[in-house]
Amino acid sequence: MNDKLKQVVTASVLAAFTTVATMIIKVPTLGTNGYVNIGDSVVLLCAWLLQNPYGALAAGVGSALADLLSGYPAYIPGTAVIKFAMAFVCAVIFSKLANSVPKVAAYVISSIVAELIMVTGYFLYEAFVLGYGLAAAASIISNGVQALTCLVIGNALIHALDPVFRKFQLISVK
Repeated sequence: MNDKLKQVVTASVLAAFTTVATMIIKVPTLGTNGYVNIGDSVVLLCAWLLQNPYGALAAGVGSALADLLSGYPAYIPGTAVIKFAMAFVCAVIFSKLANSVPKVAAYVISSIVAELIMVTGYFLYEAFVLGYGLAAAASIISNGVQALTCLVIGNALIHALDPVFRKFQLISVK
């Protein structure tokens, strides 16, 4: 299978996996009509496994599809942009660091920055686009909990599954 086809197929599978991971556990948040989920752990995997632009597209599409299927249509555009940005920046940072620092550090640093994008992105989206104003600050705590949870899960998954990903040549960075 050629590389481009492999990336498209892997991106499609990861987009579906992102949707499922986002929908499987949903805890409604107070004040903003959003929900906490574990989908960001797969958003991080999209970034680390596929790099750009495929990983970012898989993250954005998969997460937005979860909002559509879960009945959160107001969040679809924001989610698509925020999750795309998370994965895009995560992939850029990871690829810059992967060969110069221990891989564990590259994963952790890139995921911290990605999760900061998520927390900030949803605050801004809820405050200004959805019109919640300062009430959007309530989402910072729940999104922070989601960020920390997914940071841990995502890093655990990439380390546990790294040998499998390498065997099937699903990881871009050596």
